[in-house]
Amino acid sequence: MLHLFSAFSRLSATARGILLMLTAIFLFTAMDAVVKGLVDRYPSPMLVWMRMLGQLLLVVALLRQRFPSHLRTRFAGLHVARAMTQLGAAALFFTSLSYIGLAEATAIMDINPVLITLGAALFLGERFGPRRLFGVIAALIGALIVIRPGSGILSAAAFLPLCAALFYAANALITRRIGQQESIWTAMALTSVIGTGLISLSLPFFWVPIRAEDLPAFALVGLLGTAAQFAIIRALTLAEASVVAPFAYSGIVFATGWGIVLYGAYPDRWTVIGALVIVVAGLYVWHREAQATAESRT
Repeated sequence: MLHLFSAFSRLSATARGILLMLTAIFLFTAMDAVVKGLVDRYPSPMLVWMRMLGQLLLVVALLRQRFPSHLRTRFAGLHVARAMTQLGAAALFFTSLSYIGLAEATAIMDINPVLITLGAALFLGERFGPRRLFGVIAALIGALIVIRPGSGILSAAAFLPLCAALFYAANALITRRIGQQESIWTAMALTSVIGTGLISLSLPFFWVPIRAEDLPAFALVGLLGTAAQFAIIRALTLAEASVVAPFAYSGIVFATGWGIVLYGAYPDRWTVIGALVIVVAGLYVWHREAQATAESRT
């Protein structure tokens, strides 16, 4: 183990950032896989509560005595909206796992990068040319291939992760807006406090006694979510976001693997094709953004 840590420390900052991003995505999909095993027995608000509580504990542990200072803000309304969109994304995605496979849900959820690009143009005034428009349309086509409207109950349930992707994109856009004025740690601290508080208010209406044998799984949801948050934060401090962002698409591969290993669920060919279209579209949009950023610096 010490040998591995030593080898990791000798890598460049960018290489460490990429490895940490891959680790974060691996842990996030592992958390989703655990949730899929619980969501048929427990309402999603209980699972979201555990997820948010883990995030709150992470932020408190990282900020320590600086935590109270990051609870002061000039944008209280935006922080409430950010917390609500994060809760909405998690609740919708977790609920979708009751009806569709982990690989299908993850593939549809992964259209969020191109939705963020579209939203940034519509609401934040960022540049949006024909190539980016092509990327957005291609990603939506990929999502429709996975959903296959008219194919029955699966298509109706598949709109849950699609709505989750919309909530996630809204959350990212609010984060961009706030990030121009405040520290990202302020956003994380307030979101964790507000989100945990709001979802806790719903628990009396949804609470189901937790079976003793499921307690380790609940604890694992919080632990995996916390570890993943830590890994992704660390990745973004070591490497530029534009470098590590494409590696988030490894989530489709990891989610497919968890589904096969834990639940014997193999994605069908249309899910694979749709996922490939979404990934290619997302990588194309990322490439155009990276290229535009490089051109603006010259």
